[in-house]
Amino acid sequence: MRLVTLRIAGAAAHIAVHGEIDYEALPMLRAAAADLPPDVAELVWDFQDARFMDVAGLHLLFEPSRGAPARKTTVTNLAPQPLRLLVLAAEVNPNLELARLLPDTLPAALLDD
Repeated sequence: MRLVTLRIAGAAAHIAVHGEIDYEALPMLRAAAADLPPDVAELVWDFQDARFMDVAGLHLLFEPSRGAPARKTTVTNLAPQPLRLLVLAAEVNPNLELARLLPDTLPAALLDD
């Protein structure tokens, strides 16, 4: 089974994750992002088929790989468990830029807690 599906359109890349996001998958996911052309300025992670995410997902989303170019990164199609993990992480560390990562996902009430 393939772990990711990649689509690039202009300066935007869309990586769809298929399967759990855990420490076993993390190197492959980071490699997918690192292998993007340098002119890709926007990265969208699609978690439609990622029903589970552990702390490795937090590392993927909030700790860019060394030497990786700065990209606008967002996440779409979050299942309840990965979304809850991201909300909990933001509650523990209010400095996480959750609104930037999930601009079209979270109701404002969740961000105001």
